[in-house]
Amino acid sequence: MNRPDPDALPDRRQGDDAKRRRGALTALARRSPPRAYAFALGIGAAITLLADALLGRIDLANLVMLYLGGVVFAAAKLGRGPGVVLSFASVAAFDFFFVPPRLSLSVSDTQYLLTFAVMLLTSLVISHLTSSLRREAGAARCREQRTSAMYAMARELAAALAVGEIVATGSRHVGAVFGARVAILLPDGAGRVGRAGRGTGGSGEADPRTMLDDAALDLDVGQWVYDQQKPAGRGTDTLPGAAARYLPLKAPMRTRGVLAVAVRDPVELQVPEQLRMLETFAAQIALALERVHYVEVARDALVDMESERLRNSLLSAISHDLRTPLTAIVGLASTLAQSRAGAPEPQPGDELAEAIHDEALRMTGIVTNLLDMARLQSGTLQLNRQWTLVEETVGAALRACRRVLARHPVQVRLDAGLPLLQLDAVLMERLFANLLENAAKYTPEGSPLVIRAYYAGTADGVAAQGTATGGFVRVSLEDSGPGLPPGMSGHLFEKFTRGERESATPGIGLGLAICRAIVEAHGGAIGAVNRTAADGRVEGATFWFTLPAAAEPPSPDGAEDPEESAGLNVGPGLAAEAAEAQTLPAGAPPRVPLPHDPEIRP
Repeated sequence: MNRPDPDALPDRRQGDDAKRRRGALTALARRSPPRAYAFALGIGAAITLLADALLGRIDLANLVMLYLGGVVFAAAKLGRGPGVVLSFASVAAFDFFFVPPRLSLSVSDTQYLLTFAVMLLTSLVISHLTSSLRREAGAARCREQRTSAMYAMARELAAALAVGEIVATGSRHVGAVFGARVAILLPDGAGRVGRAGRGTGGSGEADPRTMLDDAALDLDVGQWVYDQQKPAGRGTDTLPGAAARYLPLKAPMRTRGVLAVAVRDPVELQVPEQLRMLETFAAQIALALERVHYVEVARDALVDMESERLRNSLLSAISHDLRTPLTAIVGLASTLAQSRAGAPEPQPGDELAEAIHDEALRMTGIVTNLLDMARLQSGTLQLNRQWTLVEETVGAALRACRRVLARHPVQVRLDAGLPLLQLDAVLMERLFANLLENAAKYTPEGSPLVIRAYYAGTADGVAAQGTATGGFVRVSLEDSGPGLPPGMSGHLFEKFTRGERESATPGIGLGLAICRAIVEAHGGAIGAVNRTAADGRVEGATFWFTLPAAAEPPSPDGAEDPEESAGLNVGPGLAAEAAEAQTLPAGAPPRVPLPHDPEIRP
């Protein structure tokens, strides 16, 4: 199949005059075979007239060469059939007009029979070889043009940096090479395909003459092809009544769209070579679309990363600048409140001084959270791990949050025999403090908070998170508040995320994000779930996290108490404080171990 070079398009029927003249006889043979045979006989008649004029001047054997030359010309330009007919006609004309007796088919010398046989055989062989060479040349020319067309489109697709450019380039080349109307359908976020844009202008602008009009475009067929990832439409067994042929744009990762092609002659796409070429074009377009998609993903990721880095830098700088004046405000407000504490009667500014002190403390907490978040996400945090008792960390956090928890009774229920953990005590205290402050802010006054902790090994089938003991310690904080908002359990631990967008509760949504960063830095997991009653009523929320339990350090000789072992992070009075917190007030609910719920396990 001869196809023009796509660089010479968009109009396939335009070409230079020289090519049109060279292809005129070939087109005559292909489109009108009877006229081609008549033209071959005309060549034989012309050679006969020329030979008659040369008769007597050259030998009869040389006249045969004229007829052989005519056969070569006819076979090369008109094909094998006209060449064979001219071969027989040349033998007959040579015998009738030039072999004695002239104007008669009888032969006076039997040697001429051998001449006729050799002449006919030579003519047939020449006709066959010439036509075969013609076919091979046409096939080579077709292959070269296909390769050139694919290279031209691949070159432009490689330079495309946007989806619109790819759509315009692909439509223009497919329409030019196949003389077709083309449309490229791309999916939206919901997976529904629709006509893509027409390019970005300039060299990327699609030729309107190759655009498939809306009347011939069937989006339902395109949607079926996109969903099933199979060709359909004209020339296929699926929905053959469609005006166009639809091919899926299948890339290595997934289908990127649909290519719709409406050719002028349906037989064009029944030729295997043409169909393979169209499929190759579709594959190139799909690869280009996938490449641009991942370029956009990488660019968005880079922008997000740079934005995050800039935000962390700004937060860190602003927090450092705010920390000094806030510390001064807290100190001055505290001094002012203490100076008024000895007065026999309340002074007009007492409440104002206390409010300034409280708000300054709250702002200091926000600044501390900002600094902690920037430090945790900087990638340079080094954990100061020490062997620590869980009750020590809980006690330190309770003491730090005593003011916040003044109106919430706290029950601490720690299983006996909890192993020592390698923790950064400062960060773990911040973790407990953030969880306690969060629970105190979002639960009614007077509602109890329950801290539970137990050790889980591998006997229950839980995958080992530790390095030596093969288990982990699970800690949870239960409240009696309204519970988690629907659909928010998976987003609460993201930065600047709050349970309610508009709320009178102060905060900027960093506390739980810091908790997740601390737990993940220790190799654990964190989550939150609602606690429901038997009737489905929400009784509150449970925030839980796990910490890997590693092998405990060996006790020194003569040391039986692990608190006396070297390297333990034990502060005086903290263990006693945590132990006292385990003593429940009268009427408190009985101590119930946590169920092994696989949905809230790491």
